[in-house]
Amino acid sequence: MTEVRKGQAPATLSRTEFHERFMQSFMDPAFRAEDHALSRVEAIAWDAYQKGRKAPLTRKAGAGHADPDYALSVEWLQTRERLQQAQATWKDPATPSRVLLVCGSSRNDGTCPGEISKTFRMVQWAEETLQQAKLEVDRLDLSLLTSSYRLNIHPCKGCVSTAMPLCHWPCSCYPNHSLGQTSDWMAEIYERWTAAHAVIIVTPVYWYQSPSPLKLMIDRLVCADGGNPDPTSTHGKNPEEAKALELSGWDYPKHLAGRVYGLVVHGDVAGVEDSRRNLSDWLDWMGFIDAGSKARLDRYIGYYEPYATSHGVLDADTALQTEVRNVARAVGQAVAELRAGSLSQPGRGLAPPRPK
Repeated sequence: MTEVRKGQAPATLSRTEFHERFMQSFMDPAFRAEDHALSRVEAIAWDAYQKGRKAPLTRKAGAGHADPDYALSVEWLQTRERLQQAQATWKDPATPSRVLLVCGSSRNDGTCPGEISKTFRMVQWAEETLQQAKLEVDRLDLSLLTSSYRLNIHPCKGCVSTAMPLCHWPCSCYPNHSLGQTSDWMAEIYERWTAAHAVIIVTPVYWYQSPSPLKLMIDRLVCADGGNPDPTSTHGKNPEEAKALELSGWDYPKHLAGRVYGLVVHGDVAGVEDSRRNLSDWLDWMGFIDAGSKARLDRYIGYYEPYATSHGVLDADTALQTEVRNVARAVGQAVAELRAGSLSQPGRGLAPPRPK
């Protein structure tokens, strides 16, 4: 049952294939003056690739870890330290209530579409409403992935399906310097989720699903639900050790539980109800607390009307504008009650018979 199955890994790139991929970032003729320098840099990158130098900067984990002598990535340790500080701030009752406001659209006027998204406008309305209620707002615009230089959310590698303890909190799969998998935005995003007392996601529907930037973030947040906060307990990515650790009794810690959430899902033809339900189920599973029915909104804008006039349709839909603001108001009220200890949470103390 615990045999580690093998046989899918791709072959190592040949030197020629590596060169072709490496040079794809330097197609601009302006780089030709530095071809000799690029050749030297490529040789270093090739050596790192061959030897698998995923984390070139490491130090011993130290006290408090299962194996204090195990060398951990310095970058991972820095991210973990920021998360610990954010969690301490979140727990402090004297700190202002903070709402993470997520813009899930991949569209903005700084890239190919040439126009802002309707999602972004709704985020602005929610932000104004939250600020009027004296709440701190942290706006996370995921469309920056499409318009920022070398900003990435790399895909989840599915470690959790090998064994839950192999999925580390925060994620230790990235950066992987030997594969060029760097500039991973999730290191910062984990901190922003941890610092928030509430999260509001505003998103369109793309082909019946969440937009790819939002889905990438969701997948990478799997480590917040059951993830292992100590990579030395599995000596990095050792699948045998991770399987044994899970089977010895794993408590699947919910690292972000106890935060409030709200949702705004919009579309133009189909899919809003399913998308909103999927997002609600995901957040419920992670231990988030919904702010009531007024905080879970799905609506169509310009149903079967031209895309070109959709902003004008949104301008005219004052009822929807009020509903979006009501999502923010409901979340603000729920956060205040939660932090005051007066928010009703039926079933909160019930132990799940199927921990996972």
